[in-house]
Amino acid sequence: MKIGFLILSAMILGIIRIDPPVKEWKVSLIVLGTVQDGGSPHIGCRKDCCKDLFAHPDPDRKVTSLGIIDQENKKKYLIEATPDITFQMKNLSSHAPLDAKEIPDGLFVTHAHIGHYTGLMYLGREAMNASQAEVFAMPRMKVFLEWNGPWSQLVSLRNIVIRPMAAEQPVELSTQLKITPFIVPHRDEFSETVGFIIASPERKALFIPDIDKWGKWDTHIIQVIAGVDYAFIDGTFFSGEEISNRDMSEIPHPFIIESMNLFKDLPASEKNKIWFIHLNHTNPALDPHSKQSKTIIKNGFHVARINQTFNL
Repeated sequence: MKIGFLILSAMILGIIRIDPPVKEWKVSLIVLGTVQDGGSPHIGCRKDCCKDLFAHPDPDRKVTSLGIIDQENKKKYLIEATPDITFQMKNLSSHAPLDAKEIPDGLFVTHAHIGHYTGLMYLGREAMNASQAEVFAMPRMKVFLEWNGPWSQLVSLRNIVIRPMAAEQPVELSTQLKITPFIVPHRDEFSETVGFIIASPERKALFIPDIDKWGKWDTHIIQVIAGVDYAFIDGTFFSGEEISNRDMSEIPHPFIIESMNLFKDLPASEKNKIWFIHLNHTNPALDPHSKQSKTIIKNGFHVARINQTFNL
């Protein structure tokens, strides 16, 4: 009784400080991959960026994907179905609640380029033979999957069930989580291309892995960044120097050096939101020790790295 009285007195006098409990975040994001569609090492590449990786693969070089964990509802979601989905699903499961299912509760696909949807094939009868895995897709993407083999077989065998999305319409996954797709300009040979706003009641994350030059978008990227807490944006190429053998008009991504120049006058707090992702195998920023990576950090920005986690 006397001990309790002494502790209470000390607290009142400020001698003993009791910190508030650490906040338990209900939703979190995990980076499951950061590389452009073709991976690293890249097929057929003889350049310095890849030649040693064929003999000594880097297990951290996975194609761009995010995982979302909803702790309160014991659910998990995968953003993009990449060629590395086997490893990414297992990695996501290792961070999820113990009683969560092996298959994500939803897979969200941005568009029909190989690094963003071809992992769906591993849900088919030749591999996992999944049962009604929910795939969220935009209208053209939905039609592409339903009417073109081998993806149509996933639908007919009920390995996947396609849940339609509409631009600017939030997908309400729970009271803690919603995902809103929005159209961005890109090479839309087979489907439209979208980015996502991933939102909890407290924070928002922007995900735009693929887009043509910022000036081609009818929305100002700086205004979008102002409305979120994290911005994972297209960092495919650091500059045009690394792709001297390709017609850049065919792959008009915003260079990182262009993005940094566009954002150079932002306050430090806004720059701190920006994480470059979807790095081509030629992009020197894949190496955290490169001068290009150090330049990005020096300028107040970040490069996304696998297994980084963010509270949402």
